[in-house]
Amino acid sequence: MTTTNATTSAGSVAGRPITSVLVANRGEIARRVFATCRRRGIATVAVYSDADADSPHVTEADASVQLPGTAPAETYLRGDLVIAAALRAGADAIHPGYGFLSENADFAAAVQEAGLTWIGPDPKAIRLMGSKVESKQLMADAGVPVLDRLDPDDITEADLPVLVKASAGGGGRGMRIVRTPAEVLDAVASAAREAASAFGDPTVFCERYLESGHHVEVQVMADAHGTVWALGERECSLQRRHQKVIEEAPSPLVEHVGADMRERLLAAARNAATAVDYRSAGTVEFLADDTGRFWFLEMNTRLQVEHPVTESVTGLDLVGLQLDVAAGLALQGDEPTMTGHSIEARLYAEDPARDWQPQSGTVHVLDVPGVTTQFAIPEHHGIRLDAGVREGTVVGVSYDPMLAKVISRAPTRHEAARELASALRRARIHGLTTNRDLLVASLLHPDYLSGTADTRFYTQHDPAELASSIGLDPALGALVAALADASAQRANSPVLQGIPSGFRNVPGGFQRRSYTIRADELPVAYRIIRRGLELERLPDGVGTIGLLAAAPDRVVLDLDGVRRQYTVARFTSGDVTSVVVDGAEGSITLHAVPRFVDPSTQVQAGALVAPMPGTIVRVAVVQGSHVEPGQPLLWLEAMKMEHAVTATTAGVVNHVHVVLGQQVDQATTLAVVDDAPTETDQDETMEDTTP
Repeated sequence: MTTTNATTSAGSVAGRPITSVLVANRGEIARRVFATCRRRGIATVAVYSDADADSPHVTEADASVQLPGTAPAETYLRGDLVIAAALRAGADAIHPGYGFLSENADFAAAVQEAGLTWIGPDPKAIRLMGSKVESKQLMADAGVPVLDRLDPDDITEADLPVLVKASAGGGGRGMRIVRTPAEVLDAVASAAREAASAFGDPTVFCERYLESGHHVEVQVMADAHGTVWALGERECSLQRRHQKVIEEAPSPLVEHVGADMRERLLAAARNAATAVDYRSAGTVEFLADDTGRFWFLEMNTRLQVEHPVTESVTGLDLVGLQLDVAAGLALQGDEPTMTGHSIEARLYAEDPARDWQPQSGTVHVLDVPGVTTQFAIPEHHGIRLDAGVREGTVVGVSYDPMLAKVISRAPTRHEAARELASALRRARIHGLTTNRDLLVASLLHPDYLSGTADTRFYTQHDPAELASSIGLDPALGALVAALADASAQRANSPVLQGIPSGFRNVPGGFQRRSYTIRADELPVAYRIIRRGLELERLPDGVGTIGLLAAAPDRVVLDLDGVRRQYTVARFTSGDVTSVVVDGAEGSITLHAVPRFVDPSTQVQAGALVAPMPGTIVRVAVVQGSHVEPGQPLLWLEAMKMEHAVTATTAGVVNHVHVVLGQQVDQATTLAVVDDAPTETDQDETMEDTTP
């Protein structure tokens, strides 16, 4: 703990009680701040875009104000509208959450100038640490190890690989890894576009990229009276697209290296906060190697997504402390230490098997078993759920795809990992493809459980293979779906009610149904005979199957002498009927294949379709362009990130159906690529045209 004489700027300490808080954010973090405010008897105000009008954070707030529009640039990034909303609703303070305007020094200053209390650090500190270029120099001057900045025009083979990174913001947006000099300028331009869209600032910089390492960060909390707490460290090494997936406290790397590394980390974090006269919650992030050396990455001058794990091991309400510090109160007592272990998993609407492709749709069911608290610290042991959605929430493409955070608290790391994996495996999540199976597989992987996993985890272990190794077997899930669907068909038919499935006076043929999962078709053929259930083909790894019960929403099977029960749910979107099968082994979502397919719904051969709704931000080909497999043809912006649409085969672009800036729906045809003519084809063409 560090204590110094406090020197504060005018208006930086409110010195007055906070009675009503507007959260300049949305989703899970808005609900999280509201939860603490409610416990303290503080009124809450929400702001919302058109897309968020029915979101949980809006309906839970005491008052809410609309920000017309959908795009972040016209809603949540409009500081003037947010401040006007606070004044209109009678709020006396603004909490920025994370992302959007949370690290915008001009916005923080404008909040104070409007006579409102800013629940965050002084604008000067935000400005100093908000520029990753300037902050690295400041840390270097303070003796904290940093990686050198590189000039994009001077990068050579010797500097590679290089990381292009947005100077403002974070969360993996505006980041690119460059492995050849020819890619540098294009990566800089692409990262700048993404940074401008997400943070309103296109500034990017380059630094040497370390292929492996551990992402370790220290939570700090400081008041206006000179007290700086370093509240232990977290490790967030499991990342995809430079965005954290699983976070925990304390860090397994630090636990392995020893107390000396922890002391050095905490001291560096305190020095960083002291150097900028920091107040409120903040996080100092480092990249560390296996020996315990570390380098400063950045300081996030806000609350982090992963703050619940620090709350779990310290027993502190970090949002509550933010409110106290903003009101001018001093931190009380000695610097807290960590006890036990906590792990957080981010549940995203995305498909890890398809390059983490974001998903959109309606949340039909979100039920995590064993949850002991929501937006609050579990007592000693338990599962916490911080969700930004609920049943009926529509998840679009304008914002981050995170649905919820599931957090475990336990005496040991192994207990925390296994309890979190069990809760996720048994969770019922219907309506969207998520990364749930990947989270379970990651938490149970030997490399993770041993504490040796680093930032290369998802390059060393294929996400698609990891996800497929966990959960319900697709063939078994399809059988359960078929039995339940047949039961539902009988229940809805006045003719078939009460007649057992497959009833015949004499043995009949197999009943057939078919389902798909991604691009794979799962045919099911079964019949009910005197001996019971007979299958044309048994699922892999199963010797015998007996049918004990079948209803539209429940199927009970005997698998090799072991009784297993499954619940079944259905939902329809457009012409697609999805069937969700949940069991103790996991869950699977299947799409029923109709008996007759409308030819007009078939995609043209060679067509490249939009994998999600979004905006066309770049087109790299024209009609007649020759392309190779894997070559990016267009870029689609969705959920504040760019997604490349690549050629699946070599060929020639027959037609480009979209233009720059166009909004497209999922499955919209973007371009058509014809197969490139072979030499034989060309020879035959020449022969056909020869007189």
